[in-house]
Amino acid sequence: MGSKGKPYRTVVVDGFEVLVGRGSEENEELTFSIAEPDDIWMHVGGGTPGSHVVVRNPTGGEVPRAVLEAAAAITAWYSKARGAPKVGVDYCKAKNVTKPRGAPLGLVEISGEKTLKVKPAAPAGTEG
Repeated sequence: MGSKGKPYRTVVVDGFEVLVGRGSEENEELTFSIAEPDDIWMHVGGGTPGSHVVVRNPTGGEVPRAVLEAAAAITAWYSKARGAPKVGVDYCKAKNVTKPRGAPLGLVEISGEKTLKVKPAAPAGTEG
């Protein structure tokens, strides 16, 4: 596992750090131990398996739409929906992500989410 032993990949989009989970345990750690409350949390919608993605938001302000769209495309890329022409990616503030009692690793509930429809795209400089 690369990326300096961290449980996620790191991509930078227009100055915003985008953290991409590598599996169920890593998604869990990223979502509940690493993400800050005002960070933006993303996952493909419809119950499709995929990485949890966190867009760091240190100021707590609005994350530019272009950054959200790029991060959503990366979220779609690191999911089972990678081959689809358009994928719905749900996102919300990390503080709106909760773990149901007794739920399996990586399963979460979200509230106040919005959805972006994007074409899956690998992060710049990677081949998946």
